Amino acid sequence: MSWLISSLITGVIAFAATNLDDILFLTIFFSESAKKWQVVVGQYSGFTALVLLSLVGFFGGRVLPHEWIRWLGVLPIVLGLKKLFRDRDQDRSSGSSTVSVAAVTFVNGADNIGIYSALFAVSDAARVIVLISVLYVLLAAWCLIAYRVHSQQAIAQTLKKYGHRIVPFILIGLGIYIFVA
Repeated sequence: MSWLISSLITGVIAFAATNLDDILFLTIFFSESAKKWQVVVGQYSGFTALVLLSLVGFFGGRVLPHEWIRWLGVLPIVLGLKKLFRDRDQDRSSGSSTVSVAAVTFVNGADNIGIYSALFAVSDAARVIVLISVLYVLLAAWCLIAYRVHSQQAIAQTLKKYGHRIVPFILIGLGIYIFVA
């Protein structure tokens, strides 16, 4: 039972680390779109592509020795350091259609692939199922939160101003977790 709780917590942390910046995009997309369902479908489409690519890590974990796989923890650490030192004043939104939301989600998902692949590689099938389930449940919550936030300018501005300062440290912590797992 402790593996389940551990997997749930890890899934929440992985989601938070990789999707904190997505709340900004979702908020913007919901603000621009008359058809809110297109934003949700686009987000799920892009996210599903990221998860499918990340499953390569799970299958690689069945073939490669665990000692090698743990080195994948370096990826989130590098991504965290990159985010820590990069310029966050880039506007990456490109419209509000289903395809544009999916494209932005996918293009912004290098950290998702790096972290999810590494997590899946060090997990057994049951843990991967729990992790993926947590990710999708939290994605639904993320869409709902962004929908609510899009009408609250003060909150949206605060997220835009400070959210990027937290993400690098979460990524680095997750990388350390993968490395020592």
